[in-house]
Amino acid sequence: MSSSRQCTMKREKFVKLVEESLDALPARFRKRMQNVSVLVEDLPSGQLAQGDLGNAGVVDSNEGGVLVLGVFEGVPTTKKSAFNLPGGPDRIVLYQKNIEAV
Repeated sequence: MSSSRQCTMKREKFVKLVEESLDALPARFRKRMQNVSVLVEDLPSGQLAQGDLGNAGVVDSNEGGVLVLGVFEGVPTTKKSAFNLPGGPDRIVLYQKNIEAV
């Protein structure tokens, strides 16, 4: 019988760690992240409704489930054109509960 231990931290501390990680990226990556918002959410929308990830997004390693840790929403730099209309910043969304589960 396996036991899963859930590690959780307050959102403010998690966001601070994300900010520190972004600041620690090499300059060549940071400069490519202009006009990109990084957001933190608990879980991907619909994850709990699907019921495929057990208790609040925490997956037992024996279940073999797949956790989405984050997503990029926007147009990749390699696909952008000077002819594109600006549509606001691209977004990276990180899913705190899934990251903590890993």
